Amino acid sequence: MKKLLSGNEAFAYGAYLAGVQLAAAYPGTPSTEIVKNCATYDTIYAEWSPNEKVSLDVATGASYAGRRALCAMKHVGLNVAADSLFSASYTGLKGGLVIINADDPGMHSSQNEQDNRNYAKFAKVPMLEPADSEEAKNYVRIALEMSEQYDTPVLIRTTTRLSHSRTLVEIDDSKRVIPSDEIPAYERNIPKYVMVPGNARRRHPVVEERLQKLAALAETLEINKIEPGNDEIGIITSGVIYQYARDVFPNATILKLGMVWPLPKQMIIDFAKRVKKLVIIEELDPFIEEYVRILGLDCIGKEVYPIEGEYSPSLIREVSYKAGLLTEAPPEVSAASIDLPMRPPMLCPGCGHRGLFYALKRLDATVFGDIGCYTLGAAPPLAAMHTTTCMGGGFGVVHGVDKMGVKDKTVAVLGDSTFFHSGIHPMIDVLYNGGISTLIITDNRITAMTGHQDNPGSGRTLLGEPAERIDIETVVRGLGAKRVEVVNPYEVEQVMKVVKEGLESGEPSVVIARYPCVLHTKEKHPVPTVDTEACTNCGNCLKIGCPPITKGENYVAIDNILCNGCGLCARVCPFNAIKKPEEQ
Repeated sequence: MKKLLSGNEAFAYGAYLAGVQLAAAYPGTPSTEIVKNCATYDTIYAEWSPNEKVSLDVATGASYAGRRALCAMKHVGLNVAADSLFSASYTGLKGGLVIINADDPGMHSSQNEQDNRNYAKFAKVPMLEPADSEEAKNYVRIALEMSEQYDTPVLIRTTTRLSHSRTLVEIDDSKRVIPSDEIPAYERNIPKYVMVPGNARRRHPVVEERLQKLAALAETLEINKIEPGNDEIGIITSGVIYQYARDVFPNATILKLGMVWPLPKQMIIDFAKRVKKLVIIEELDPFIEEYVRILGLDCIGKEVYPIEGEYSPSLIREVSYKAGLLTEAPPEVSAASIDLPMRPPMLCPGCGHRGLFYALKRLDATVFGDIGCYTLGAAPPLAAMHTTTCMGGGFGVVHGVDKMGVKDKTVAVLGDSTFFHSGIHPMIDVLYNGGISTLIITDNRITAMTGHQDNPGSGRTLLGEPAERIDIETVVRGLGAKRVEVVNPYEVEQVMKVVKEGLESGEPSVVIARYPCVLHTKEKHPVPTVDTEACTNCGNCLKIGCPPITKGENYVAIDNILCNGCGLCARVCPFNAIKKPEEQ
């Protein structure tokens, strides 16, 4: 039987078939659905970990215990987990360990466009790259078998296009690897697993020898294959870009690489001899191209194909034609000329973050931000966030700014999930090193931006089981913070008062803006009405940037369908022209 599955669904099904018993992740687009789908199989224990490093450590522990394990994260997540990856590369494992890493060409939902094939080379571990959902399923098994045979973690690279598009997958549960029911005894092997310098020095040659063996394997591995065609042009490619290259160059000879590190040296040399013109088509960095050039081979690569942005068949066709690699001009596509208004991303109607950022804007605060829904506080008309770098970055950045004594009113904002991910340590830094920063945590009790995944503050696990709710206020006070206030972000005047007091106190202050995500709770209240006689059309309510509110010729209007009745607009109206139902 065949079924349409996304790449992420296929990875999870492949994990099930391969006998994976533990899957761990921190949610991050485009990887989120992998472990979410793993949780649907009752043979796999799955969890949301507080951050990517923890998830990899958990998966490594399962592997040390002799069980097959999977860890998934987006590309920037591997930055967080890099320390654990490099250590696991040295220690090796017992059960198979696969790390599925999702790059995001085009930055659909990311702050950068890094190419994580470089991590495989840097950490000296193998990396596979499937081209469709069927391969995604199969490569999990191949990776786990490789992990166990060569005593190494194995990376699988996916991209947004592969993770979220659907192709046919063969469904056959009879091929499932059934793990042993025997409870394993932990292998106490100090020279292998304790990476003090003396042991690590002895492990390094093992890692180098392993890499040589993997390079030899790459020459014969069935997922590295030549698809014969017209040898006038030979293309080396991998992953979903293979699909595009095959579409644009249907008659070319193609070397399709399923294993992108280590690369098959002799296979590439022989392929280059076979074809008249060697072309490398790869998304983002010239990873394969640089290797080919180091071998002394002439090739066409990034001088034709862009080093940034997401590829598509039309893009490859266009630049290939301009470079003379295609003789037939690409078809002209005439887009309909429709003058549509821009629809930038914005906070949802009724979002508690809106009141907080409106208050910060009124205070004229310089806001150091973070990664989450609240990043949309940077969008007009609120425009009340002034830096966003990485998870947990805002708290550390504001501390550095404040230590330099700038004149601005400075605050930092991050969410509850980000606080657990990487916000605790910079808060400790502020408290320990005599900081004076005002730190704001937007606690909506869920990891909202990536699709409402549970976190340590939500009271539930990924498996839907009740869990100890880690109370942020208790954690903050336990760290030593003396000035801690919990506010309702809809109460704008109260928020302004508390933040202002913190800014003027000369000591660190923590504000927890607590209100559940309305998109998650689906909370809806009676919709306010506009008193058209009292409305002066001043536009003050438009400054909160709420989608249901529109400006008419003489007064504003509220869309009853979009509005969830939070009443923030009524609170900010200076003429009491917007009335909540209880005021009517």
